[in-house]
Amino acid sequence: MSRRRFRCFLTPAVMALLLPAGAAFADTPEISLNGEGQVRYIPDSARLSFTISAEHADSDKALAQVRKTMGHWRDAISDVRDQLVDYSDASVHLYQRREPPRPLPDGTLRDERKTVAVATQTISFEIHDLALLNPVLGKAQNLGMNYSLGQHQFFHSDEEKLQQDALALAIRNAKSRCEFAAAQLDMACGEVKSLSLHSSGGGPVLMRMAEATSAKADTISEPGPREISASVQATFRLE
Repeated sequence: MSRRRFRCFLTPAVMALLLPAGAAFADTPEISLNGEGQVRYIPDSARLSFTISAEHADSDKALAQVRKTMGHWRDAISDVRDQLVDYSDASVHLYQRREPPRPLPDGTLRDERKTVAVATQTISFEIHDLALLNPVLGKAQNLGMNYSLGQHQFFHSDEEKLQQDALALAIRNAKSRCEFAAAQLDMACGEVKSLSLHSSGGGPVLMRMAEATSAKADTISEPGPREISASVQATFRLE
């Protein structure tokens, strides 16, 4: 008895029925791409910190000098006190230090070094209206208080919303790129299969004047613009 040889030709529809579940769609076209978004803004707030310090051989007198300056400071800010957010001035410290040796006329150093008491009090708060910045710095300067003002101390009072706005722009940018690429292939951009979000903080603040680093420094005008950037990595189905 001879054996017959035969061939079977299956159509794509029949193949789809015979494949395991999900395998029929293994070749569904997809596209992966990035989207970017940026939001520019001007900081409207700042975190400030000031220090009152006094030195004296008698620790009680050093503390008394700090308390006196503190009283003047509280009087000076009385008209804006309710606008200073998270205000704190309870941090008081007292320590002793030894003065360095003093040179004598003959070039030698005097070994007798005095011990000096150093009293300090720190004041910190936020302002959510930069129109207060220069007036507050001026009050601190008049009292000889020490402070530092740098880029990192400026921020926006609603940075969370700005980050969300940047992410929304990045997502729309990714969708727009998908629609453009799909149109070139005579297809349509379908559902999202995966999406990764990334955001970064603002860039450096551009100061309009030199940064203030001590009570002798000039006051600051307003900071320049900053930028929040966001990016997404998305995979879309093509239909």
